[in-house]
Amino acid sequence: MADHVHDLAALREATDRLLGATGKLDDAALAAPSRLPGWSRGHVVAHLSRNADALANVLRGRPMYADSETRDRDIERDAPRPQAEQQADLTASAARFVEAAATPADWSRTVTLRNGVTDSASRVPFRRRAEVELHHVDLGVGYELEDLPEEFIAREIDFLAERFAGHPEVVSTGLADETGRVWTTGGGAEGGPVGVRGTAPELLGWLSGRRDGSALAVEGGTLPALPPL
Repeated sequence: MADHVHDLAALREATDRLLGATGKLDDAALAAPSRLPGWSRGHVVAHLSRNADALANVLRGRPMYADSETRDRDIERDAPRPQAEQQADLTASAARFVEAAATPADWSRTVTLRNGVTDSASRVPFRRRAEVELHHVDLGVGYELEDLPEEFIAREIDFLAERFAGHPEVVSTGLADETGRVWTTGGGAEGGPVGVRGTAPELLGWLSGRRDGSALAVEGGTLPALPPL
């Protein structure tokens, strides 16, 4: 079982960093494009606010979102708001998630996320941490993959390598970073094995769709094309 106590503490630190960054934006900067195609920074912040509430719902045994259309509509509704309103919502929604996580509960229980995905409740704080850390990078305000905590990078690579394991569109792929850590993923498509080497931030960038993999060294074939997350 994941260490939810550790992850909640790390989440608080990540949230403080995020709020410090968004607090420095003005209305014009918030309305500017983010690094996510088709989304302004306001979309990213609105998504983070609604995601905090959605994951609080999960911890309370409620549906994460009413439906995908409601999720998308809420983000579009909230994205154009002034910076002060967005900042207040981001702060308040983060506090609501912490409140939900502080309620005594069985952290080994199974919870249901979007699209019927299930997981242990103990992993929900890390899922929220991943949203906060990676979308902080997506804002394009000076916080890069290389600035992410090393422990987080390794665990998120673990998570994404597991997610793509056995995927029918991904050949068997071995990953290794500069410290000698190794992962395996893919294996559901014909071909391979392919070896992919690079720094941990570059591996994470490729696995998460935030970098094109051009900084990675590939052996045994071409860099596999990964499906969208």
